[in-house]
Amino acid sequence: MDKPMSYLQKHPSITRDRVAKFMADGQWKDVNIHASLYEARASGSPAIELEVWSAPGQDRPTFDYAVKQEYAPIQVGHMFGPSWSTHWVRMKVQILAEMEGKHVRLLFDPSCEALVWSDRGEPLQGITGDGGDNYHVDFTVTKKAKRDEPVRVLYLEVGCNGMFGNGGGLIGPPQENREFKLSTADLVVYNDDAWALYYDMEILAAMAKGLQDSPRGWQALVAANDIINEFSVGDQQSIKNSRNISAKFFAAQGGQGNHQVYAIGNCHIDTAWLWPYDETKRKIARSWSTQLDYMERYPEYRFAASQAQQFEWLRTLYPSLFKRIQEKAKTGQFIPIGSTWIEMDCNIPSGESLARQFLLGQRFFKQHFGQTCDVFWLPDTFGYSSQLPQIVKLSGAKYFFTQKLSWNNINKFPHTTFQWAGLDGSSVLTHMAPANTYTAQVTVSDLINSVKQHKDVAYSNESLYLYGNGDGGGGPLEAMIERLNRIKDVDGLPRIKHAHPNEFYEHVEKTARDLVTWKGELYFELHRGTYTSQARTKQYNRQAELLLRDVEMLSVVAQSVAHGFAYPAAELDRVWKLVCLNQFHDVIPGSSIEMVYRDSDKIYEDVVNSGKALMESAVTSLFSHVAAESVSEATGVLFVNTTAWPRSDVVAVPGLRGPGVQQIRERDNAALVVAATVPGCGVAVADVTNGSADIEAVPVTAFKDSKGNVVLENIYVTAKISSHGQLVSLWDRREERELVPEGGAANVFRLHDDVPLFWDAWDIEIYNQEKFTELSGSNVRIVDEGPLLASVFVEVAIGENSVLRQWISLGATTPRLDFDCSVDWHENRKCLKVAFAWDIHSDVATYETQFGIVQRPTHRNTTWDMAKFEVCGHKFADLSEHGYGVALLNDCKYGFSTLGNVMSMSLLRAPKAPDANCDMGHHSFRYAVYPHKGAFGEASVVREAYQFNVPLVQLPVDATASADLSVLPFFTLSGASSVVLDTVKAAEDNSSQVVVRMYEAYGGHARVKLSTKLRVARAQLTNILEEHVADAKLVASGNDRSVDLAFKPFEVKTIKFQVKA
Repeated sequence: MDKPMSYLQKHPSITRDRVAKFMADGQWKDVNIHASLYEARASGSPAIELEVWSAPGQDRPTFDYAVKQEYAPIQVGHMFGPSWSTHWVRMKVQILAEMEGKHVRLLFDPSCEALVWSDRGEPLQGITGDGGDNYHVDFTVTKKAKRDEPVRVLYLEVGCNGMFGNGGGLIGPPQENREFKLSTADLVVYNDDAWALYYDMEILAAMAKGLQDSPRGWQALVAANDIINEFSVGDQQSIKNSRNISAKFFAAQGGQGNHQVYAIGNCHIDTAWLWPYDETKRKIARSWSTQLDYMERYPEYRFAASQAQQFEWLRTLYPSLFKRIQEKAKTGQFIPIGSTWIEMDCNIPSGESLARQFLLGQRFFKQHFGQTCDVFWLPDTFGYSSQLPQIVKLSGAKYFFTQKLSWNNINKFPHTTFQWAGLDGSSVLTHMAPANTYTAQVTVSDLINSVKQHKDVAYSNESLYLYGNGDGGGGPLEAMIERLNRIKDVDGLPRIKHAHPNEFYEHVEKTARDLVTWKGELYFELHRGTYTSQARTKQYNRQAELLLRDVEMLSVVAQSVAHGFAYPAAELDRVWKLVCLNQFHDVIPGSSIEMVYRDSDKIYEDVVNSGKALMESAVTSLFSHVAAESVSEATGVLFVNTTAWPRSDVVAVPGLRGPGVQQIRERDNAALVVAATVPGCGVAVADVTNGSADIEAVPVTAFKDSKGNVVLENIYVTAKISSHGQLVSLWDRREERELVPEGGAANVFRLHDDVPLFWDAWDIEIYNQEKFTELSGSNVRIVDEGPLLASVFVEVAIGENSVLRQWISLGATTPRLDFDCSVDWHENRKCLKVAFAWDIHSDVATYETQFGIVQRPTHRNTTWDMAKFEVCGHKFADLSEHGYGVALLNDCKYGFSTLGNVMSMSLLRAPKAPDANCDMGHHSFRYAVYPHKGAFGEASVVREAYQFNVPLVQLPVDATASADLSVLPFFTLSGASSVVLDTVKAAEDNSSQVVVRMYEAYGGHARVKLSTKLRVARAQLTNILEEHVADAKLVASGNDRSVDLAFKPFEVKTIKFQVKA
């Protein structure tokens, strides 16, 4: 009888459903492919015997400690818990006689994460239980079992957290008492042919669905249907025959003109997020040990891992595993990539922090793997600074990879492969994987999308494809590699191959034509709340960055002039690594769980305490001969200026008293002293033994006018604060100009509803601006009346449980109006902003970014303009028109918005996930208003912002002994005022060499002379890695040594001085 005809073309959806049921582990698993996947299976004694020891609390003990403990018997069904606890399982494995000659695997599913260890203490492979796409519970016990196998002992380190922590839902705060069931502990023998057929069918089913109505889609459906007709449970020959059907289908190859996909395995491990740093250390070992096993089984397989910090943890905690990785790196299978210490946030860190990320990362990769990285690898962060292309190039890299802009929620980014040009014009070849993910699963739909979503395929017919489970680690699974190998060159799909990312970029460089250029920042149209969430973390970061800046500079000077002082290179290296660690792209943005911030706070406290101790050591070495025994015995104050320009400030000195002290600040009883014209990178002493010490300062006054406003006035400005605490007038006395528009106000607090669509800690949405309550101050009173400082106190009730207290101050030496805030914050999904209306007209506002500025629109003409309703800035935002402007300075805030003539700054948020207590509690911060003649480019905003953030270093001294102080400015920068001396440090490889880093801050050509009192023998230009670029001409004049430098707009330059012994 003839075989019945198939009518699948008339009912394709039914046939596709038939194929799906054949593959499903459900109702039909006893008669479909699942019934043939295993040849043998055994559980319980004698095959497997289990014992457990549970570590106390949240301890994560070492293998050596754990194996010495007392273990108790358990069986399948045992519950591990609570959340974050660790349980060591000792497993005795007896391979059964019927498994002889077979590839025997262990299936161990603790419903959470685990690491398999040998009895010799070798980490072997990670485990991820509890189902889902991340499910990976099989471990190879032996590839070929022998007769009379001995009993083997394995240890399994069970961590009570899932791949994504312990939260309810994806981003919910952790549930502290979760338990995890040991659901499986079996020995199994795979039916290799059945598994191979399973992977074949996955591809056929996907092509039949993804290529519907195309010839290859129909062919795939026919092949899958024929296989089901051929297959018979328990009949091994039917499986072989079925594989012949699939082999015939896969033998049809695509054309040479097909799109080429370069596939690279990865597991993007968030250094912290929904789990703490200590759990990440274990995730690294679990994930990377698994990938090493795949490299043995699949020689063609390639896997990339980034973040030098993670490699360093592995080197320290799992040295044998690190050595195995080094060996696989030599073969080209394990690819260290990325260039940086961690995959950092690119919004909040300073320019110098970004430079240190590359410096530390590239040096690590060079030291331990013999080469630096060509690719800046950053798949997942929340926006990309416009100075990154220059920093990347200066760090020895030349390519950039990301994909996060595919998440934009207003405009779709228009390019895939392009040249990204930064502020200074430097450009890097950039690619964003068109599959729009860095955790692809090797699916047919992903490959189709790699062509369909490639926006520059007319210029470059190739793309990168990052696959493997990620965020929480894991990486590619066996099934992914098997699928990839089946579709590497199959008609109907793009060609795909295992490849090093460098191969992709190098081929694009050689073959692409007419690639477009994108100029400026890559603004991410989502996660705008990360400029503000976890305010304390951002404040600590700013403090640490600037503290270490001062420490390095003063330590260089102390080493040069103070006998016996040694530059603290090792300690500075340690604390800089900690600062860079906390700049990870889920830590400093504020999008991690509360546990992470408990850890990061301790890290910052360590950094700050160390920095202060190093500062004290350097200052003491330089000035101990003039230091007073105590502040109460001091007759003067020595001020050290670590900025490169002269400055005058009114400085608060706690505990100081003397006839020359003209004013005591009411708030804290600190003495106020004028530090008059302290030279750049130099020192000055204020004598407080006589009443004329502050004669240079024209007094500032405070009084009430006839309308009940408090008036603060000095020779520069007159500020009026209303009875509600708002700035209702700011009059520039020199320019005779009112800055607050009629009927307007500044320093207006607004409490906005802050309920995003999903990503709670991450997002401020555009509708946030529509709904807010304007807060009114009360209890307004004068607290300081001059002559050096005039201040007014304001209290603002925010809600039933929240209050802001503010001191608005005007000093005698500046037009800058300061606002010191103390807030008790206990809100629920609210955002506190402060707004300033100015009588200024401009289509753009200027914001500080790393090593420069970025200008953004103040209007909403297009959707691209509208998307920037909340933007990131650093120490200042400025609104200027021709001839005049106003800058808004801050000491720790990053979220800004300017619409028309109204500038606002985001102060605090109150999201409830993933940290249910985000920002709850007390906060102190400062901001200031700085009016200036001239537009931004003509004003000294950059310098003023530095001065607001970098206080003069102070030391109580004996004024008489200080009269002959010989420490002169050791660095002088003369010429163009637009160039900033940002960093002075010892060279990484030789602390007797001095590195100076500068940048042009305004966007123009500039010439400067950098002079130093150091005994310099040679000067050279270097890159950020402090590698030689060119010699610099050194000019001697008396005791000075100088170099003349020409800067292009926004250029960063690094000079290295060889100092004579």
